Amino acid sequence: MGKSVGAIELSSIGIGYKVQDEMLKAASIEILIARTICSGKYLIVFSGSVSDVETAIETGITIGGSAVIDQLTVANVYDGVFPALSQSVVLSPEGIDALGVIETFSGVSALVAADYAGKAARVTLFRLHIAMALGGKGLLVMTGSVSDVNAAVNAAADAVRKRGLLVSELVIPRPSRELFADYI
Repeated sequence: MGKSVGAIELSSIGIGYKVQDEMLKAASIEILIARTICSGKYLIVFSGSVSDVETAIETGITIGGSAVIDQLTVANVYDGVFPALSQSVVLSPEGIDALGVIETFSGVSALVAADYAGKAARVTLFRLHIAMALGGKGLLVMTGSVSDVNAAVNAAADAVRKRGLLVSELVIPRPSRELFADYI
């Protein structure tokens, strides 16, 4: 997997297929997610070298045109983004002092939140849910100390707010263990 990640969200499923095909032809990228998402949109998330991700995004924007809703390129993405995206993080009951949640209006902006949160503080990103069964929204959930979760949520929320796509941000100190039952 590359250290860079790219994502493009489109308003058209058909154009999404074409964009994905052209991006794969234009650059050496690995597709992480490519699927229809809620509200009849299409999402493509991929990784590769910085130059390949940039080439793929440029191609996607050109081919997608007005169907492009949101796009992202992150060079040197925070390593914890990939396990959270694949929903493969298992938590230990110790060390769960706070729960942080960022909710976004687009799946792509949830990736932005994850990268900023992971780089801002010592948190464990354990759920990065993009668009499916969320009405096209994104959801990032993290844990750590109260101060680290506060710092991570603030950084992530600021980054998403600048994109105009923040739905909510919150920190729950000392959450009940039942909230983590699926992850412990």
